[in-house]
Amino acid sequence: MAKYKLTDEKITVSGKTLHRIEAIIDFGSIKKGEKGGFIEGELNLDNNDNSWVYGNARVFGDAWVFGNAEVYGNARVFGDARVFGDAKVFGDAEVYGNAKVFGDAEVYGNARVFGDAKVYGNAWVSGDAKVSGDLSVINICFLSKYRITITDNHIKIGCQQHTVEQWQNFTNDEIKKMDRDAEKWWAINKEFIFSSIKTRRKNKESF
Repeated sequence: MAKYKLTDEKITVSGKTLHRIEAIIDFGSIKKGEKGGFIEGELNLDNNDNSWVYGNARVFGDAWVFGNAEVYGNARVFGDARVFGDAKVFGDAEVYGNAKVFGDAEVYGNARVFGDAKVYGNAWVSGDAKVSGDLSVINICFLSKYRITITDNHIKIGCQQHTVEQWQNFTNDEIKKMDRDAEKWWAINKEFIFSSIKTRRKNKESF
C-alpha cells in the first residue's frame, strides 16, 4: 500500500521539477496528512517502508531513500545516491554521485558525500567535511583542535595520516614530536578513536 502522494506544490531544482509529498496513511512516526519534503518522483522514496523526507529536504535524479532512513532540514540527495537503513542526512548536507549512506550513519552540517564513497555503520560526517572517491568512512569529526578522519585502515589527525597499526605503536616521544600539546591530546582522545574503529570493525562483520 502506498504511504504518500505527490502534491501540487512544486519547486524547480537544477532544472528538475520536485513535488512536496504528503502522507496518505499512518506509518512509523508519520501521521496521515503530514506534509514532507520534496522529491522528483516515486522512485526517489520507497512507498512500502518507514523512510521519509521532511521539511525543505530534496531528493531527485535517480537517488533513492528507503528502509528507515530520514532526510530533513535543507539536505539534498541526488544523482545515483542511496540513503537507507537507519541513516540520517540533515542540516545543509548533500549526498550525491554514487555515494551510499546506510546503517546508523549520519551526515549533517555542511558535509558532502559523493563519488563512490560509503558512510555506514555508526559513522557520522559533519561540519564542512567532504568524503569522496571510493572511501569507506568510519568517522569524520573534530576533537578539540584537530579534525579527525577515520577509515577502515587509516587515521588522519590534523595533517598526520598513518595506518591504524602505526598509530597504535607510536611512542609518546613520537607523538610529542608531531605537534605542540600532541602528547597530552593523544592521551585524552586515543581511547575514543580506537574504540570507534573496534566498533566499526565488529559492525562490518555483520554486513
